[in-house]
Amino acid sequence: MEAFSPRPRNSRAARSLPREATVTATARLHFGFLDPSGRSDRPFGSLGLSLDRPVTRLVLRRAERFEVSGPERERAERYLRRIAASSGIDAAYDLEIEEAIPPHAGLGSGTQLALAVGSAFATLEGLGLAPREIAARLGRGARSGIGIATFAQGGAVLDGGPLAGELPKLVGRVPFPAEWRVLLIFDRDAKGLAGGSEAAAFETLPDFPAHEAEALSRRITQGALPALAAADFATFCQHVGALQACMGAYFAPSQGAPYASPRVAEALAWLRNEGIVGLGQSSWGPTGFAFVASQIEGENMLGRLQAHVTHQGLDFALAQGRNEGAFIESE
Repeated sequence: MEAFSPRPRNSRAARSLPREATVTATARLHFGFLDPSGRSDRPFGSLGLSLDRPVTRLVLRRAERFEVSGPERERAERYLRRIAASSGIDAAYDLEIEEAIPPHAGLGSGTQLALAVGSAFATLEGLGLAPREIAARLGRGARSGIGIATFAQGGAVLDGGPLAGELPKLVGRVPFPAEWRVLLIFDRDAKGLAGGSEAAAFETLPDFPAHEAEALSRRITQGALPALAAADFATFCQHVGALQACMGAYFAPSQGAPYASPRVAEALAWLRNEGIVGLGQSSWGPTGFAFVASQIEGENMLGRLQAHVTHQGLDFALAQGRNEGAFIESE
């Protein structure tokens, strides 16, 4: 990447640029890797889905002095200063974070925040920075590219994993059926692995057998994605459930069990006993998910689940798949 030295913004050019930019990015589910050890000729490879909630929403404005407010402000400030420095721009901004996806919950909060900050900055400064370029500058998406893909265009996405030192590229995208819903289970008292702990976990886990990686690849490319394209709910759920079972068994030594949160595990077990097979944990968790075929079915199942699982640390939501990318506006 070309190195830049900070420079003040030209005042004449600044007058033609927007005075503020607003970005709304949404959470994503990470269903698992085709090669979770990352040591094969085709390392990792991720399947995921963009959701309509929770969201990260922020507003970036020009200012006389640098100020960042709201949830996740320290991390957001690092991203903003880094993207500005990489662009050679020395200026002051007011960054207001109105909402933020819960961190370390398995919902892609870090990547969505980075891309939202970077996109707001690029919009404000009139720079043509695509999400992949922003991710590269801010050190996001090195292992999984689904957060970049869902930010850019939404839907259910499959990436090919990081190859030849490049960020993972999108190899498949299918819109999520409008009538289907995703039941989300949050544990606000638990955190999934992240940062150094996540890196250490990948270092200590064993190689993933090549024949199992090939089987998972066939299951997703020839099973799950075609079923999704055909709106075949039962078949799609069967394949995602199988992928999740495989991920839970492989990562159990690192997180202590197939699921990071015992409370979420109890809720998922109840849903499984009710006949739901398309369920699991997003990324390192602790957030759990389960697919339902309609809003009515989702509301009914959510009510019954809340009546059965009464842990005070759990929260629930009924989400939709989002088939559009992040919303960016300026004025």
